Amino acid sequence: MSHPRSDMTEGVAERAQLLAGNAQYLIATAARAPSIHNSQPWGFRIDGDEVELWCDPRRKTRDDAIGREMLISCGAALFGLRLAVRSLGYQPEVLLLPDKSHLRLMARVGIGAAVPMNGLEQRMLAAVPHRHTHRGAFLPGPLPRGLLAGLQNDALAEGATLALVGPGLPYGRLAQLAAAAARRADLDPRERAEIRSWTRSLGDPARDGVPATALVAGPSAAREPGRLPQRDFDLGSGLGMLPGGGAPPAATAVLLTVGDRRADWLRAGQALQRVALHAASVWVFASLYSQPLENAITRGLIRDQLSLPGNPQLLLQLGKAVSAPATARRPVAEMTW
Repeated sequence: MSHPRSDMTEGVAERAQLLAGNAQYLIATAARAPSIHNSQPWGFRIDGDEVELWCDPRRKTRDDAIGREMLISCGAALFGLRLAVRSLGYQPEVLLLPDKSHLRLMARVGIGAAVPMNGLEQRMLAAVPHRHTHRGAFLPGPLPRGLLAGLQNDALAEGATLALVGPGLPYGRLAQLAAAAARRADLDPRERAEIRSWTRSLGDPARDGVPATALVAGPSAAREPGRLPQRDFDLGSGLGMLPGGGAPPAATAVLLTVGDRRADWLRAGQALQRVALHAASVWVFASLYSQPLENAITRGLIRDQLSLPGNPQLLLQLGKAVSAPATARRPVAEMTW
């Protein structure tokens, strides 16, 4: 009979071997997460029997002064990493912000108990390749029965809240505040330069940024009824290749957290990816809006005028759609530190 210490050592070695053998798959799955401007502000390190997730401030966008959106993006990647571990048949063991002496270290993820994936997890994993931030037209028709309640449960499971915005006055207030934020950004040459730096024309070999295949051709969807104004990556250059028009979104929501600190932003990101993958598993996609929340005053007005029970981290509009071409991701080797 082996001694307990020997069994423990063997277990650590087995987990380390499992992670090392699946490192490329784990990182590639995590990196399919949404991120601000498709900036992919993350890096990964295999450290024995754990995977470390780090933020990469070099990829932080100009308007994200305190790194809130960068950490939301990293949180989304963290959920993808957790889901990839689940697909190996194990529970992930996660430590958020585990080392105060390394502020860029977002999380450590280890291998826990052996537990098979459930049906929803399997469907979310299958949706990873076709989940995308939706900027094109929505299809008409309501969302599948029970989906919104399921998405709200997803957010709660990650320590966040998905608050639905009702039609009429609540949506009108939100749309007005979002439109004002978009107008200010359109008049800011620094904002336009930042957007231009993340826009990719057809054939551009860059593996980050927003490609022409993810942009609406012709007039911006900002002027479509029921759509919140989308960030204008095209800037009148005519690069967009997606058709506009279509039906209005079936639902508008705000992703909230009770607190507003680094751990809360990571929780918001995990909730975002969980919600987005659950929706994409039934071919429902989310348009994501961060621009109105980059201004502290507008963010406070959205919280107060909609009487939201927390701090808004992201705006979403949901609807049925066909899948768009996948946006590029950086090579795994480039994201492995």
